Amino acid sequence: MPVTDIIHDLPEDEKFCPHDNQALKHFSDECSKQLDYISAKVTVLNHVRRKYMCPCCNDYFVTTKKPAQPIEKSIASPGLLSQIATHKYCDGLPLYRQSNLIFKRLGVELDPTSMANWMIKCGQLVQALINLGLDVLRAQDVLFMDETVTQVLKEEGRSASQQSRIWIMTNNTDQRMVLFHYSPTRETSVAELMLGDFSGTLMTDGYAVYDATAKTNGLTHLGCWAHARRYFKEASDAQPKGTSGKPEQALSYIQKLFRIEAKIKTATTDKKHLVRQQESAPILAALKQWLDKSLKHPVKSAKLTNALTYLSNQWHKLSRYTENGAWPMDNNHAENCIRPFVIGRKNWLFSTSVEGAKASANLYSLVESAKANNLEPSAI
Repeated sequence: MPVTDIIHDLPEDEKFCPHDNQALKHFSDECSKQLDYISAKVTVLNHVRRKYMCPCCNDYFVTTKKPAQPIEKSIASPGLLSQIATHKYCDGLPLYRQSNLIFKRLGVELDPTSMANWMIKCGQLVQALINLGLDVLRAQDVLFMDETVTQVLKEEGRSASQQSRIWIMTNNTDQRMVLFHYSPTRETSVAELMLGDFSGTLMTDGYAVYDATAKTNGLTHLGCWAHARRYFKEASDAQPKGTSGKPEQALSYIQKLFRIEAKIKTATTDKKHLVRQQESAPILAALKQWLDKSLKHPVKSAKLTNALTYLSNQWHKLSRYTENGAWPMDNNHAENCIRPFVIGRKNWLFSTSVEGAKASANLYSLVESAKANNLEPSAI
């Protein structure tokens, strides 16, 4: 962080020894640090373009060119656009709140509609970066995918109340990328479009679209144990207080698997594979035996039935992670990456247009990728 030294020195008349009146000699400093905050301010950038002419013929004129701007003929500088985008997509502040609470307090009146148009333009400007990010992700060995709902008021052929989708695709390597994609539907074609020529391992929840895409593309498809655990937790919570049964038995098995993963979190890939084969595989075998036995008996609880059915239907994908030490056990990484969008959605509620939804997806991609690589979003 930048450091400003504030020197506290003795007055000149106190730089003498009171015992023998000798001048004191500076020999050391005692330092203590504070964090300061410099309030934001708005300033005007006045672009002055010098004009020249030939003094002899008076026929040659030239005007200095101005550097290209993100939005030509707009009052919004790159710095202002960066702050507006960071406030909305990183801090979750809707544009009307920025206009009324932040910029108005700084003495500037900005129209939220104009700000929205600026963000749409910025979203279009970073499309080339998004395309490069897709290339990076499709070259990975393991990808995570998830999706969540969003609302777009003005979609052709759809009512304002219909839910659209924001999809996410990310990796978990040193070169982190987090890409968001808007789509009006949850169709298989969207997943196929995002994955492109990806040929590695895909981690998802149990949504059937991913099954179809993985089969078509010949992908190794992994299931999420966090989702399986969630279903049994819901079944456990639905029981009368003080009782325990099959949900708790399943949760006990699953928790053992998660504890093993926590123990080997920082281990090498080979070490993880070895531990999974030695410790996780026997637990999975016991859980599968318990599951098959439980499915043979009628269950009164609908939530427990859902949990058992999910575990049975997803078993092949859920158990595959033990085959490779580099494969994840759950899809929590994608869910954590999509959470900022979900939090922001609670504040700004909806996108007015398809162009706005697409721009939001692109700018969320930029902001979340920056955060994933420990970069300050407003600085990029």
